[in-house]
Amino acid sequence: MEKRIFDLSAQGTPLYHFWSSCIGAGRAAEGLRADWQKQLARTVADCGFRYIRFHGLLCDEMGICSIKNGVLQYHFAYVDALFDSLLEIGIRPIAEFGFMPSLLASGESTQFWWKGNVTPPRDYDAWADLLTALISHWIRRYGKEEVRTWYFEIWNEPNLHAFWDGTKSQYFQLYAVSAKAIKNLDPALRVGGPATSNFVPDDRFAGETEDVSRHLTFKTEDLQSLEWKGVWLEEFLDFCRKNKLPLDFLSAHPYPTDFALDGQTAPDGTPMTRGRSRCLRSTLMDLTWIRDLVKNSAFPDIEIHLTEWSSSPSSRDYAHDFLPEAAYIIKCNVDCIGLAHSLSYWVFTDIFEEEGPAPEAFHGGFGLQTIHGIPKPSYHAYSMLHQLGDTLLEKGEDYIITKDDAGRLRGLFYHYPEEVPSALPMSVYPDHDSAEKIQNTGTAKTLSLHFQGLTPGQTVLIKTLDSRNGNAAWLWKEMGCPANLSAEQCRLLKAHASALKTETAKADHSGCLDLVLTLTPWSVTAVNAE
Repeated sequence: MEKRIFDLSAQGTPLYHFWSSCIGAGRAAEGLRADWQKQLARTVADCGFRYIRFHGLLCDEMGICSIKNGVLQYHFAYVDALFDSLLEIGIRPIAEFGFMPSLLASGESTQFWWKGNVTPPRDYDAWADLLTALISHWIRRYGKEEVRTWYFEIWNEPNLHAFWDGTKSQYFQLYAVSAKAIKNLDPALRVGGPATSNFVPDDRFAGETEDVSRHLTFKTEDLQSLEWKGVWLEEFLDFCRKNKLPLDFLSAHPYPTDFALDGQTAPDGTPMTRGRSRCLRSTLMDLTWIRDLVKNSAFPDIEIHLTEWSSSPSSRDYAHDFLPEAAYIIKCNVDCIGLAHSLSYWVFTDIFEEEGPAPEAFHGGFGLQTIHGIPKPSYHAYSMLHQLGDTLLEKGEDYIITKDDAGRLRGLFYHYPEEVPSALPMSVYPDHDSAEKIQNTGTAKTLSLHFQGLTPGQTVLIKTLDSRNGNAAWLWKEMGCPANLSAEQCRLLKAHASALKTETAKADHSGCLDLVLTLTPWSVTAVNAE
């Protein structure tokens, strides 16, 4: 077995923690719940997230628009309560402007259990007036310098009919009107889009609306034989260039699957996807594609924000609840260092109601934690990434070595088994057996490590996340998969989910340390000097 040698005295290069830039949440109204806010505060403390993005900011349930004596009026009490709490917690918004207040809407099409209106505005000037009023209110309440640190994203996934019952041209018009209104308030405010999903290998989105007859993924066995590209991104950049529109960031949602929205079917009911995952390197390939697109565009210096991402775009995928999700998160983020300003995991909690309230504690929800605040392995993945230092010394296929400002070792070793060459496969609710089968796939590997440049006698903490430590889904199953947890069951699950396997080692008198790590499939080990 070859010994890997790491020298902590090496200079290294600056490391930007893009994995901590942003985290997702379901919708604005959920953020008014006390348990949501409590979970977010803990998540920010443990994982270091700096921004948060969610749907539904302008939906009727936020009480923003009303008519009095025939005049449209604005009310921001619920928005204030939410944004006050975010800033108090220590996290800022990537404010996604959507969906459409019914008083401004051109139609009645809605999406989700909470019925967000997804139609274009009846009057684009009225939409611009709403954004102007809301942002002006924020500037008065929080100050111009604070609001300048925020991001404003126009709509969500407008390429999908489910989220935008309009055309590509209508969305581009929405962006133009919105961007001008925002910059008229203050040129230093940051605006972007188009927040499209997903990457596709065909021309289904080449026209004004999706053409389901052009789908290739349902007809192709080898997904990797296809050439994948972002949706509307090239046209959007060109539209902004031709119309001299402001653009501070480009956003997209690179889910590593052959579908962008759970349960997509053609109008005749024919399935448009087969629920498959692309290759393991698909996220790296997609982010590289976007990086190159921006670099060669008229906007080479804008930021790139991937404002939604996970192993799948399904909120009923048991893969989200099990250990492999953590290894997938860490590998993708480490592989993609330097390619984007954010890769925002969707979402931080299973308090998430697109398909209605969660049916049971573990149901394959998107969240880093369950509705009860029980952390999943994915939660530990982001906590471990957050603990990395700001100086990168070395990274490889299964590790990253960094040091913090005090020169202390901060390293991660992880095992994404070669027996699974794809991005993490789905395990659709209520089938958690497939997720367990994937978790049991692969063989253990042993690493021989030598660290030098440590402080003589320095203690090194070794924490391991594996199938039994920091992973409570199996314990919930042993309890009989209770849909409604007792207080004691909840306490036991939280305690087990929070506990990682912990060991210590000490550097010798010359500042060297030899370790032999055995990594079981999908496990992650953090090696941090105290």
